[in-house]
Amino acid sequence: MADALTSSLIHYSLISMLFDTVLYDSSYQKKFHQIVINEFELIRDAALIVLNFVYFHHLCGMELLCMIQFFDALIIGTGAAGLTAALRLPQQWNVAVISKGELQSGSTQWAQGGVAAVLDRLDSVDAHVQDTLTAGAGLCNEEAVRFTVEHSEKAIQWLIEQGVPFTANPEFEHHTQEFPFHLHREGGHSHRRIIHAADATGWAIAETLTNKVRQCKNVTIFEKHTAVDLISTHKLGLSEQRCIGAYILNQTSGEVVTFRAPHVILATGGSAKAYLYTSNPDGTSGDGIAMAWRAGCQVANMEFNQFHPTCLYHPHAKSFLISEAVRGEGGRLLLPNGEPFMHRFDKRLELAPRDIVARAIDHEIKRLGVDHVFLDISHKPADFIKEHFPTIYSRCLKYGIDITQQPIPVVPAAHYTCGGIKTDLAGRTNMANLYAIGECAHTGLHGANRLASNSLLECFVFAMAAVDDILTQNVPKLDLEIPAWDDSQVTDSDEDVVISHNWDEVRRFMWDYVGIVRTNKRLQRALHRVQVLQEEIREYYSNYKVSNDLLELRNLVMVAELIIRSAMERRESRGLNYTLDYPDMLPETKDTVLTPSV
Repeated sequence: MADALTSSLIHYSLISMLFDTVLYDSSYQKKFHQIVINEFELIRDAALIVLNFVYFHHLCGMELLCMIQFFDALIIGTGAAGLTAALRLPQQWNVAVISKGELQSGSTQWAQGGVAAVLDRLDSVDAHVQDTLTAGAGLCNEEAVRFTVEHSEKAIQWLIEQGVPFTANPEFEHHTQEFPFHLHREGGHSHRRIIHAADATGWAIAETLTNKVRQCKNVTIFEKHTAVDLISTHKLGLSEQRCIGAYILNQTSGEVVTFRAPHVILATGGSAKAYLYTSNPDGTSGDGIAMAWRAGCQVANMEFNQFHPTCLYHPHAKSFLISEAVRGEGGRLLLPNGEPFMHRFDKRLELAPRDIVARAIDHEIKRLGVDHVFLDISHKPADFIKEHFPTIYSRCLKYGIDITQQPIPVVPAAHYTCGGIKTDLAGRTNMANLYAIGECAHTGLHGANRLASNSLLECFVFAMAAVDDILTQNVPKLDLEIPAWDDSQVTDSDEDVVISHNWDEVRRFMWDYVGIVRTNKRLQRALHRVQVLQEEIREYYSNYKVSNDLLELRNLVMVAELIIRSAMERRESRGLNYTLDYPDMLPETKDTVLTPSV
């Protein structure tokens, strides 16, 4: 078998030289697959292995000649949206999935609460739609909201079919309830509609979908690969705007490889790492949003950044949030002296939408000059707490906090990007053949404030919608040569301290000036600083070889500027955008849409 593979590789390295001049055509590639199979009498699995080996150009001591990867679809991002898209594409398609870290390094596995959907007979589509519109402070696209909610049951059924281990409903066994899975109620929801896997729903979903994708023989996974930029026909000299691939950095070898595909899906997540305190993992640097902007895509409502009200306050508890469901199940917010305070801010108390709760906590922290407030669920039975919140219980216990006996110290933290790349209901951007799904996209679902647990639902619904649309597309053939990545004029950096310093600076001034409460003066200061950073990074990017850290910083600063400019455009307080200079909400509603000058 090894000899056959080696022979196949030699043969393939010669034929691959033709790829630089031959028009990309998936039917051609399928014919090539068959040639390999026929000539070496290998099974299809082995043929796919041979094709994928081309990328590793030092394999077996041979220098393979092709530095262009050809696929039927290229998916950048491996959270809930990206993995769903990979699983929904036809099995006969050759699909590339790009992961900046390990396959399960995205934000999905951090989600605790669950997925919002209309599953209970006492609930309704209209009720879920209305709750979403209310949370969105008048800025939701009602068509997008209704589309998402109407497809919620189908999305959940698909997840159940994939084997996601949602928590069972104990009452179902006694036939007192019709739905077999337990449903939480969270802030802003009028019904119990959050299907979950205890308090580790994201991990359960990520684990299930990751295992499924790894079993797909048509999907090639590229871990520790970072997207550098999208490749568009416009940038190659044509008048039309069409995405035909991306330049991808192999973090291990340091090489930038050309990935070409007629369909490109961005599923890169949000940009909460632009802030000093966040519940998100390190990779949420807004890569897809920044790349799409540089390529010519519109972005919308970037000023709406959701701050989760309750992130665990502990010096060693990096980015660990306390689920919305804790408040949904009766958790109470308390001042350090044990006094409740939510009644002074909203009649819904702890079940108010996140923006209201986050501002209330922020107000009390600044008023009292304290570091945190408390969230107390200890009045519930210990068995109830351990059963419903096992992850939170064990993590807090690790830090010496027994949540069955004492309150949890909490602070707000940047959590979710409600704005993003502007798309339609099929995930299409304003660039042909480029789709954006999940947190990097702006579909119109969230408006000025995301309703709890609608985000995971959006991932599944729009991943499915994007794939359905892709399958209807007849992409024209383009006889177009893509230039290889040229790093001949740059050198390895000996000044990486610049990256770490600028990374820290942008996150600090975004937290101080563009956080939960904003002013015109703070935004002006932030804009000035981000422009200085942009110049420094442009110079650095032009003179040194790219690295993952440099690319993330470049993207993060770009997204920070988009957030600042969007916030300056909105002269009102609405939802997550609260400014002391314009404390009232305007009667008319409109999205903040920025268009790049490409």
